[in-house]
Amino acid sequence: MGTAVRTARTSPASWDAFSDVDAFVDEVLAELAAMEADGTKPTRSGPKPSLTGAALRKALMAIWCLCFCGMQWRAIGQLCDIPFNTLFTLFARWTRLGLWRRLLDRLRQTWRLACGDAAEPTAVVIDSRSCRSAPSCFCRGFDGGKKINGVKVHLGVDKYGIPLAIDVSLANVHDTKGIVPVLRELAGQGFRGSALGDLGYRGKCLAKAGQKLGITVKAIARGRNGKFLPTGICWVVERSFSWISNYRRLNTIFERTKEHLVAFVQIAFVSILARRLKRLATSEVTA
Repeated sequence: MGTAVRTARTSPASWDAFSDVDAFVDEVLAELAAMEADGTKPTRSGPKPSLTGAALRKALMAIWCLCFCGMQWRAIGQLCDIPFNTLFTLFARWTRLGLWRRLLDRLRQTWRLACGDAAEPTAVVIDSRSCRSAPSCFCRGFDGGKKINGVKVHLGVDKYGIPLAIDVSLANVHDTKGIVPVLRELAGQGFRGSALGDLGYRGKCLAKAGQKLGITVKAIARGRNGKFLPTGICWVVERSFSWISNYRRLNTIFERTKEHLVAFVQIAFVSILARRLKRLATSEVTA
């Protein structure tokens, strides 16, 4: 079927998530340092000193393993010898400060520039994925089409499959309603262009909502006679969902807040981009 985009050339190493976890940790540490430099990260107050050095790296690796391996907070706390409430407090605080969102935006722009594109796209692809959720999850709804009791993750990605906007709703919410917060987030970032989706995004109400935000929603057929057919760049969002399915924390949802679930989706894509940027192949410079 070929590829619809020309991606940056990376080194031909086999994919091993654990071998590149250091790339994820290095990117997060660099972003934390940038946030501290520009005053976005306030000074922590409390009787205990904040984690630094090897302890901070161990905490970041624990959060990554939590997302990739789908472990429990208490279990990962026992394994890394850091109290689980310390890990959860760090994760919740960084989520509240917007660390993962800010880091994902920076890595996405860096990757697009490495591919020879502009930093911001002129078109996005939208779609949703229904995920099973535990009874303790922040919300649950039954998706009658896919027979899934859980939540629905809505994405708006660029042509490389990297999300610009993420939102979560009940699984029984129709795509035309669940995608509206994603369009609002895109508009808040200054995006003005086309949002390409499947035929589930047809309807006058959604079209009017997109026009008010300066976004043109286009419903494009991606199948024929029950078979999936790649159309233009519309298939890239399906690949994005397959990428995050490798992260077990995102297969069955246990999060008690929507913000934490969105944060784990962002962490998954930060891990993917950090690995790619680490493996960028440098061209040989001939004298």
